[in-house]
Amino acid sequence: MRNFLLPLVTAGLALAARAESLSPLAQRPNWQELEAFQETITRAEFVRLLDRVYAPRDAHRGLIEVRETSASILTHLGGNEYFVLRFAAEEKSAKPAPRFWHRRAELPQGKPLAGLRIALDPGHLGGDWARMEERWFTFDGGVPVAEGDLTLRVAELLAPKLTALGAEVLWVRRSAGPTTAQRPADFFPLARTLLAAQGHAHPRETYRSMEEPGRGDTVQAQAEFLFYRQAEIRNRATIVNTELKPDVVLCLHFNADAWGNPDRPALVPNNHFHVLVNGAYSAGELRLDDQRFEMLQHLLGGITEEEQRLGTIVAQSMASALALPPFIYHQNNAVRVNGSPYVWARNLLANRLYRCPVVFLEPYVMNSREIWERVQAGDYADERIVAGSLRPSLVREYADAVANAFALPSVGTSP
Repeated sequence: MRNFLLPLVTAGLALAARAESLSPLAQRPNWQELEAFQETITRAEFVRLLDRVYAPRDAHRGLIEVRETSASILTHLGGNEYFVLRFAAEEKSAKPAPRFWHRRAELPQGKPLAGLRIALDPGHLGGDWARMEERWFTFDGGVPVAEGDLTLRVAELLAPKLTALGAEVLWVRRSAGPTTAQRPADFFPLARTLLAAQGHAHPRETYRSMEEPGRGDTVQAQAEFLFYRQAEIRNRATIVNTELKPDVVLCLHFNADAWGNPDRPALVPNNHFHVLVNGAYSAGELRLDDQRFEMLQHLLGGITEEEQRLGTIVAQSMASALALPPFIYHQNNAVRVNGSPYVWARNLLANRLYRCPVVFLEPYVMNSREIWERVQAGDYADERIVAGSLRPSLVREYADAVANAFALPSVGTSP
């Protein structure tokens, strides 16, 4: 779901990132970690994944040079040191890439999801945090639409359904609040630095209301952005990669469309659905050392095939169940994969940092007339006429659609 109330001004983040060749809050990568991937991929497969999934439109030019038996990868923008990745001579001689996750076909059969470890990641934050994150709105005193609360409720309904199918369900976030112990106040010094890089030598410290003009240029707003958009997601990645180590992560989200003047918003008629997998790094993103490194970890980790396979199965099943048209990207920040109109590769912090397959779900348009009415109807166990049709509650429909998709025999079939 996009920020659709009052977008923050984040140019300072981009300026500082270019200066350091690192994303905000990122650590400088340890390129020796890629030694574990030597001779795990052929040249042909490496080039195919670069060109079609991860770095379309030659985004890696000047950063990754592919030779006959190896690839030379620039380790620090502006420097002259390279990591050399050796290719496997042929597919049958390729070494296995190290990974903590399992493909569904590698696990015991029986129940549809027997032995599969699924981590549920309810997107964003709920409660009072939702307002800070701009994932909250209401009209005329109606029930607020808060994405973080809705995704958590979907996860609560989905978990027992996945368990009944044989999965082991793990939780990335299980309450309304953040998973990280850090708070916006921790980022005030960095926020001042970022604003200074943007040309704000003496920015205001705080703001009084979300609608206040120039709010995004305050230290408080920039610190909050660093907290919920960077620190929180990076902490979730630590939970996923070092504690949970699941076979797949389900990132549960809702989408939204632009709705005109934020001072006089109006509900939109649109409703749609899409699924995201990792990919489509831009040339600018790959000029950041950490993102170039993380892209290679994802590409070399053998994640792509299983991530796209699961994403495509889930997308096709959910699209049919929800009767939603596909969302179409008209910019260069995403590319279609697997021939599905619903599945797009896009570089997001979560699906880049999580070291296992990630199925990132974006159904419904939260600021559409239909979904507003369904949120107002609340959660209920039966079916009711809402927005002109007999249907289950919004969150139960979402949970049922995901569970039914994962119950399909094709989920447990080798590609």
